[in-house]
Amino acid sequence: MPDYSDLKNKFGHYCIYEAPASGFTTYRAGGRAEAAVVPGTPAELLWLGGWCRAKGIRMLVLGRGSNVLVSDKGLPGVTVLTERLARLEVSGNSVTAQAGVLWDDLARITAEKGLEGLEKTSGIPGSVGGAVRMNAGAFGQETFDRLVSVEAYDAAGGAVRLLKKNMDFGYRRVSGLDGLTIISARFEFPSGDAAALSAERARVLAARAAKQPLDFPSAGSVFKRPAGDYASRLIDAAGLKGFRIGGAEVSAKHAGFIVNAGGATATDIYTLMREVRARVKAASGVELELEQILLGEF
Repeated sequence: MPDYSDLKNKFGHYCIYEAPASGFTTYRAGGRAEAAVVPGTPAELLWLGGWCRAKGIRMLVLGRGSNVLVSDKGLPGVTVLTERLARLEVSGNSVTAQAGVLWDDLARITAEKGLEGLEKTSGIPGSVGGAVRMNAGAFGQETFDRLVSVEAYDAAGGAVRLLKKNMDFGYRRVSGLDGLTIISARFEFPSGDAAALSAERARVLAARAAKQPLDFPSAGSVFKRPAGDYASRLIDAAGLKGFRIGGAEVSAKHAGFIVNAGGATATDIYTLMREVRARVKAASGVELELEQILLGEF
């Protein structure tokens, strides 16, 4: 393992050696990160990027660890966790949120302030940075519906500002962010009725609780929605609800989710993903596309 003493000296207990992925991913599975660092300011994140470049050490930035699966072999280099980069500012109908802000906090605060357009995305796990990177959405609303711009650092540590109008994005995809570390995003909203928006948020949260397996660790929807259909319907039609490999299980409540039903390894989850894809392809001819991101060596 490289010498990470500089990081320990600078970040203290916010630098953790051999941090298990079970502690920073929503699957609660996977190997260990050589060094996990939790910067508290954009300046600290910039310094960390410069240190990694100078040392030739790989740096991976993660938000709240949803929508990802970390290999049982772990993550080499520095894994940056953005949870302390959680400043959110409201100015009129404009909101600026740092990358580590919980997405659901953004959805809640905007609804409470009568800012319309993200209330249906309530309950999405993860951070603002992660939501921007994949254009997260639910119930007909998406991150980019209200996004105006993104502030980021490039691979050389330079500040970059990207305008939505110049970005290529679509369903669960955004091009042009590779090699960039998202710092914050700015959103603009039309005015709405705060009580009505909060009621809609409550309805969405209730619908999620009724339909989704929130009582088990998972990373959200495993596969992208195929054209004209739903991954969950195809998986259910293939008879895979409740199908299990090791501690990983296709949720009996919602077939679009794989859950850690107890002691699942990343290998269990990955093997189940592959088996689901194969069986759905055999049953329906549809090749499901993975929505979740695999990190490390599989």
